Amino acid sequence: MQTATETLQPMRFSEFRQMALISMEDICREIFYENQASIKTKKEAVAVRNLANIFNTTLRLSNEKGFQTMSLRDLSRASGLSMGALYSYFTSKEELLEMIQNQGHRLTRRVLSQHIEAVSKVDQKLRIAIRAHLYLTEVMQPWFYFSFMETKNLDKAQQKKSIEGELATEQMFIDILTEGLEQSVFELDNPVLTATVIKAMLQDWYVKRWKYSRRRISVDEYADFVIFVIESIVMDNQSRSSQ
Repeated sequence: MQTATETLQPMRFSEFRQMALISMEDICREIFYENQASIKTKKEAVAVRNLANIFNTTLRLSNEKGFQTMSLRDLSRASGLSMGALYSYFTSKEELLEMIQNQGHRLTRRVLSQHIEAVSKVDQKLRIAIRAHLYLTEVMQPWFYFSFMETKNLDKAQQKKSIEGELATEQMFIDILTEGLEQSVFELDNPVLTATVIKAMLQDWYVKRWKYSRRRISVDEYADFVIFVIESIVMDNQSRSSQ
């Protein structure tokens, strides 16, 4: 994945989408390699194709009726895969849910890290982190919506892992804000609380996507707005006017 710097011209969604080239097949290929010991299908092409079918169907059915209501027989009928074929990739709905959740968290951390590390100035890091997060969730909106909504259905151990994944994303923003404080670029009292607010604004985009769609607000417009709001909190007027 290539990255772009947040200089005079901010990265836009169309540019991010071309650079990211994220597909369900790529994600499923990663899942296949990470779970080869438990996945019974050993042919990569077949496994990746079936995993993509399983995950796309799971996301669709979950949005229609809820993951807890969906049965594996529902998934079998909708995907066209037999029950035996499904069990070649996971042993239970809980394991399927865990695979989807874990991959979403890993993908988010990797994409954010790649973009943040591509810039040096801390104010640029903050802007690019906000844009990259929003743009990624726009590309993968069904995945992120599903992950957010289904966390409550995980067992305690998996809920803990999911919470840790969300906190890891927040920590990236905390680190940027703290770095900006140390460099006297940012002025704020509580980096942790500010990072929590940033995360909440980012989540609102993919959790309540219908609201922004109804109002014809694009992801670029929303990214610009979130950056404006956060910079009004963390930067003094003189610093913002010089950007």
